[in-house]
Amino acid sequence: MAGEPALVAPDSISWRVFKNPLALFVGGVAAVILELAEPRIRTGVWEHTTFQRKPLLRLQRTGLAAMMTVYGPRSQAEVMIARVRRMHDRIGGLTPAGQAYRANDPELLDWVHATASFGFLQAYNTYVRKLDDAQRNRFYADGASSARLYGATGAPTSEQEVSALFEKMRNKLEPSVTVIEFLDIMRSAPILPLPRPLAAIQSLLVMAAIGIVPEWVRERLGLTGRWSTAAWQLRLTRHFGAAADRILLQSSPAVQACRRMGLPDDYLYR
Repeated sequence: MAGEPALVAPDSISWRVFKNPLALFVGGVAAVILELAEPRIRTGVWEHTTFQRKPLLRLQRTGLAAMMTVYGPRSQAEVMIARVRRMHDRIGGLTPAGQAYRANDPELLDWVHATASFGFLQAYNTYVRKLDDAQRNRFYADGASSARLYGATGAPTSEQEVSALFEKMRNKLEPSVTVIEFLDIMRSAPILPLPRPLAAIQSLLVMAAIGIVPEWVRERLGLTGRWSTAAWQLRLTRHFGAAADRILLQSSPAVQACRRMGLPDDYLYR
């Protein structure tokens, strides 16, 4: 596979964003909050996945899929995505309110893709490094090819389109105890490989994730009061985010992808 390009180019904004583990964790939590706010997605995720019983395993699988989509050789990424779509073909049913859903419904896939992109970008832009308008739009455009492969044929490719989709979904999002259950799991389950004295960092990052969810969504979901992010939490998360952006791990998917493309290990860290 030496030299085989990924779905996204090495000089993309995505390659820089996805190398940062803090942006991935914080952005991923924010994305799931937004996804669980949609009742059809919420039912599919909570009833057809192992998230409640094995959150770490589920997160590892999701993270691996994200890394393969961004950094993996195109041929391998396409095979993986096709496998995910076949799995989704078997998932469907009714929400508790009686609304029918299918995991491969293009409308739901568009929302999942958009919320993931939004979460990762907002986490990086808020807690790691500010990106200008052109860079943020490039990030959304980066995901167009993978979105089509996943079946998200109407996924937004610019900030303006993301804003329009959020507005379109405004009346479809609703509060649920599932969102609170998810956040409790993410705050308390041993997700991050941290020694006990540093375990509080995981809870801090979950709060940071809530902080980048649009305010109107937080209010609708009841993520106010004790769920509000304090100024000191934002400052501390920015400190960790900046530090994480300088940590070069030779075993990371980002560095391995650079090597495959004949680029220096520190290509994304300059």
